[in-house]
Amino acid sequence: MPPTSDEVSYLKQLVAGLEQRISQLEGGQALSPAEQLRMILMGPPGAGKGTQAPRIKDKYCICHLATGDMLRSQVAKKTPLGKEAKKIMDAGGLVSDEIMVNMIKNELEHNEECKSGFILDGFPRTVPQAERLDQMLEDRKEKLNHAVQLEIDDALLVARITGRLVHPASGRSYHKIFNPPKVSMTDDVTGEPLIQRSDDNEETLKKRLGTYHAQTAPVVDYYKKKGIWTGVDASQPPSTVWKTLLGIFDEDKSKSSILSQVGISPK
Repeated sequence: MPPTSDEVSYLKQLVAGLEQRISQLEGGQALSPAEQLRMILMGPPGAGKGTQAPRIKDKYCICHLATGDMLRSQVAKKTPLGKEAKKIMDAGGLVSDEIMVNMIKNELEHNEECKSGFILDGFPRTVPQAERLDQMLEDRKEKLNHAVQLEIDDALLVARITGRLVHPASGRSYHKIFNPPKVSMTDDVTGEPLIQRSDDNEETLKKRLGTYHAQTAPVVDYYKKKGIWTGVDASQPPSTVWKTLLGIFDEDKSKSSILSQVGISPK
């Protein structure tokens, strides 16, 4: 199957971004805090986070911190944080905000991919978590520059979710109809098998959506007040959503560059 124009365009952007980052690294140039992309990606199940997050990660050479994956990794590695979290989970409890924030902090301090910024996926889910995250970043003399919410009508999500396919190792997602893999049930990058999650069914989805809306509304209000929230229409094709995201990030970088030139520190 020949590549589509969207695939070619995406690959060109990816190569350009990597070449720019290689040049910075070879020249010993570290991105200033104002140039780094530090963001939260929010959205209900099936909104497209699994499609867009890897693209953002590759384009801007930043780390993707999916809190569920981080938690499982820390437990598997038997780190102090992982051992503490496992005790709580084995007892049927919820892992504390403090443990989750410390896991994020640990990644920022020790994961080389986080040097240029990060995407947070799955955290914060509550206002107290958002406040705790802000405090941790403030201690590092950093702050979030974006809280992006992928918005889509609940009814449309049913069709999306029931056809979703996932590559377990990377989190890359596909769809049987809307975004099929090049080879049926096979990851485009690794050639490994794709799976359909057992909870990707209509009944479970409606419960998850109810929980998502109840939790997310106060967090959205929190970031709206801070002036860093942006809503993106996720009912559009993935390529259109991607172009919208690029416009958001590139506009932000342009503002930072202009402000720096006139001697004003960006927010």
